[in-house]
Amino acid sequence: MSEGILKALMQLFALIAFPQKDNESRRLIVKNFLGQQLNKTMVEEYLAIYESHYQDHASKLKKLQQTETSRTTLSANSVKALRISHAINKELTHYQKLIVIIRLIEFLKSGVEISTFERDFVSTIAQTFHINDAEYTLMEHFVISDHKLTIDNRNVLIINNKPENERNNARHLVWDYVKNEIKILRIKSAGLYLLKTDDTIDISINGQLLSPNRIHVLTPGCSIRTKRSNPIYYSDIVGTYTHDNITTPIHFTAQNISYRFNNKTMGVQTMSLSSQSGKLVGIMGTSGAGKTTLTNILSGIYTPYTGKVLINGVDIHNSNKTDGLIGYVSQDDLLMENLTVYQNLLYNAKLCFGDYSEFKIQRRVLNLLNSLGLAEIKDMKVGSPLNKKISGGQRKRLNIALELIREPAVLFLDEPTSGLSSRDSDNIIDLLKELAQKGKLIFIVIHQPSSDIFKMFNQLLVLDEGGYLIYDGNPVESITYFKSSVKQANRQESECNTCGNVNPEQVLNIITSQVIDEYGSFTHNRKIAPTEWHERFKADKKPVNPTVEKSAVELPKINFKVPNKFKQFMVFVKRDILSKLSNRQYLLINLLETPVLALLLSSIIKYYNVNALNDQGYVFQNNPNVVIYIIMLVIIAIFVGLTVSAEEIISDRKILKREAFLNLSRFSYLLSKVFILIIISAVQTFLLVIIGNSIIEIKGMFFEYWLILFSVSIFSNLLGLNISDSFKQAVNIYILIPFLIIPQIILSGVFISYDNLNPSYTKPDSIPWFGEIITARWAFEALAVHQFTENDFEKQFYLYDKIKSVAHFKKEYWVPALEAKLEYCRNKIRSNESLKDANNQLMDGLALLKNEIIAENKSALIKQDIPFVEKLSPAKFNEAAYRDVKSYLKEKKSTYRRLFNSTDESLDRRKKKMTGSNANRDSLNQLKRDYFNLELERYVRNSNHIFSDKIIEYKGRLVQKSDPIFKEPESKWLKAHFLSPYKRFGTLQINTLWANLIVIWLFNLFLFFTLQSALLKKLMGQMSGLYQLLKRNGGNE
Repeated sequence: MSEGILKALMQLFALIAFPQKDNESRRLIVKNFLGQQLNKTMVEEYLAIYESHYQDHASKLKKLQQTETSRTTLSANSVKALRISHAINKELTHYQKLIVIIRLIEFLKSGVEISTFERDFVSTIAQTFHINDAEYTLMEHFVISDHKLTIDNRNVLIINNKPENERNNARHLVWDYVKNEIKILRIKSAGLYLLKTDDTIDISINGQLLSPNRIHVLTPGCSIRTKRSNPIYYSDIVGTYTHDNITTPIHFTAQNISYRFNNKTMGVQTMSLSSQSGKLVGIMGTSGAGKTTLTNILSGIYTPYTGKVLINGVDIHNSNKTDGLIGYVSQDDLLMENLTVYQNLLYNAKLCFGDYSEFKIQRRVLNLLNSLGLAEIKDMKVGSPLNKKISGGQRKRLNIALELIREPAVLFLDEPTSGLSSRDSDNIIDLLKELAQKGKLIFIVIHQPSSDIFKMFNQLLVLDEGGYLIYDGNPVESITYFKSSVKQANRQESECNTCGNVNPEQVLNIITSQVIDEYGSFTHNRKIAPTEWHERFKADKKPVNPTVEKSAVELPKINFKVPNKFKQFMVFVKRDILSKLSNRQYLLINLLETPVLALLLSSIIKYYNVNALNDQGYVFQNNPNVVIYIIMLVIIAIFVGLTVSAEEIISDRKILKREAFLNLSRFSYLLSKVFILIIISAVQTFLLVIIGNSIIEIKGMFFEYWLILFSVSIFSNLLGLNISDSFKQAVNIYILIPFLIIPQIILSGVFISYDNLNPSYTKPDSIPWFGEIITARWAFEALAVHQFTENDFEKQFYLYDKIKSVAHFKKEYWVPALEAKLEYCRNKIRSNESLKDANNQLMDGLALLKNEIIAENKSALIKQDIPFVEKLSPAKFNEAAYRDVKSYLKEKKSTYRRLFNSTDESLDRRKKKMTGSNANRDSLNQLKRDYFNLELERYVRNSNHIFSDKIIEYKGRLVQKSDPIFKEPESKWLKAHFLSPYKRFGTLQINTLWANLIVIWLFNLFLFFTLQSALLKKLMGQMSGLYQLLKRNGGNE
């Protein structure tokens, strides 16, 4: 209260005091009023101001009475008093205005009697202060009436030793050893509690004896005592009033609970505690004492190692009946920083009220924002904790609002005042206290509360290192408890006698006090260990709260209803899209990332001959970098897909922890993430392909390129979501990304041929197992094969080229290799060598001949009779068999020679037909320049290396290494050699583009399954547990 207001109030008191009345009594009332606002020195100073105004007013009043009538004098005083009241009206809070009116009434009562004019005078001031008429009448009656006259009103509490309530409406509280009554009046609009006693009772508040027949204002944390009985606490008094707000009471009990971490360390030692509706419970303790762990157990996040937590007798860990009854506000910021205050609360509300209309949800959100004082900033973006758009106090209130919107019966808050100013902290606790008074049970973890906050708690739990419960009771009493435990001299003093403040730090200081050595220095050893504090508490523990009536074992009505999975999906999608659209930096990066990479890649590798004799400029046919371009498109799609999804879940982890209390569908949440990433990936790959292909001048392939790259991007999105769901820190994810991309580059088969890898891990007749799980390989193969076989030029001649390739390979490589092997076997037989190695070589050679001839006959359209193959064994092979095989191979060579020549002639005829004129010839040449690429042809035909093997012998077969693009696949189940033109699935032949696309989407489905089931997360958890077990066992050894 400012100096000007206090001076005006002193003038107002002096103006009301008439000289004929008892000034000494009134002076005492003024002194008591000032004592609530100021220290002793300042009280005397303002009393002097009051005396000065009083004497001045008395002098003027005598002069006026000589010249004016009494009514005129009183009217003048009234006008002056009203002018003062108007002046200070906007400077006083409603609470302060009530105190002023109470003291004015008490001020007038201190005289002989109160005149009608004086009553009207104070009533007019009350109206000026906008005080409710009913509350003013109640206050006036309470202050003026004789103590023996009882006001039978629900705002009045009677405290006596009678077991039965003799009034119809007034509330009643039994207090043993009290002979007479104590009356308490509640002014509901301000949460103000007034106490009045008669002159026959001897009680004290916070150690200060009360003057009889005076009005005493009760403050949070105070306690009323007599010498012979247990105290009554402020919270007990408030609880008698708030009981009306509780339709279904909550009885919260934790029975013998404890918690053990995975490394077997005890986080919370065995303890029991209980609380009930309408209480504000504080949890204090040193750092690492287990405050947050205890909160997680009580809220249901952690399952206790032993014991159980009950709400009205229902175990919260083993029953879904309590779903929705508990709310949790983490110490961390749980807001979506790119949404506005209103949007944060709106979309949270939509996840809580599936049966509400849009209008009803919006109205509920706006009402809550108004009640929390957030309506004026509802359209402001909340920002991040480091880049705040709204204040810290507003952020905390909004975090609390996210839980309050569904009105949980029990609310847990972890350090709600952390990082806030003292004013914001007080506002937050005031809000929570108001909620408790409405019947909620609220647990608050708090480290260093202020005096005002400390006194607001109804119950205090104190934990010590190692998770030991060492106090459970009234907050203010905790100070005297710990002082008494260490036998301090002033152990009965819990608060300052002058200002009424308490120092909560005393509790922690006493708990952690250290032993002093002989040099007067503090050691690291504590005077009292946590276990000793715990034992003392168990020995001294006794009921500290008044008896409360037991309610029926019935759970409170749950007001929220989770929407169905589709509605949840739509809410998640809208919320995420709005968040992303509001983040301009995110949009800019993700929209420009692929175009910039495409521009850089395609512009740099767009090679053309700069020779002055070259007058054609850039020609797609002659670009030697097309293969690199294709694989780099795939790698870019994988990289961008990973980076855009890597933080999607980990950034929501804290929000998901809060929403876990709603039991929302994980499937809907994940599907919303995938859906949004599909949209992003579709746009990114569209820009990547349209810019890259336009610059490189790849024509007629846009959809196929986009479809494959889009599918690859979805694969990397899902892979990114899996790792985002499995790791705890974003930095770990970005460290992991290179380990995911580099294998895609190395094992794609492009930069390093599978034939050039370690033979211990590869086979020359098939793709190695790790190549089969590399998505980049499937994507590149699909694009490379499709680009070669389906471009507008080659698709007209592909069949001819394929037949020529097969015929050429057979006559030039396959038949000569078999003929050489046949001669080798014949020479072995003739030499009559009996060495084991020679016999093995002969056996292998004959087996190769037999296998190849059988396979050739099997693949032929017209099957031949080949009885001589039965003679291809060391025991049966002879000259006759040699001649039969020789003849067969000679015929095959001739057949393939004729096939090659006839196909070549057919191809020539087709080309001549297409180029009948010079214009057509130029058109065909231009078509080849625009669509056909020589480097890609060399790559898919494996003709880049002149001296590379065209055919090799491996495990009794001849393996073709040339022209893989024309080679028929052998397996029936999508498995084929690298760059196969199509894949087999049973009897079906599927184009490589579509076959590989199917495989990529099978990968995608598998990754979504692992994401939905959290398979990777569980696997990593088991590995971590195994590591901890091995580490512990190693330490024990």
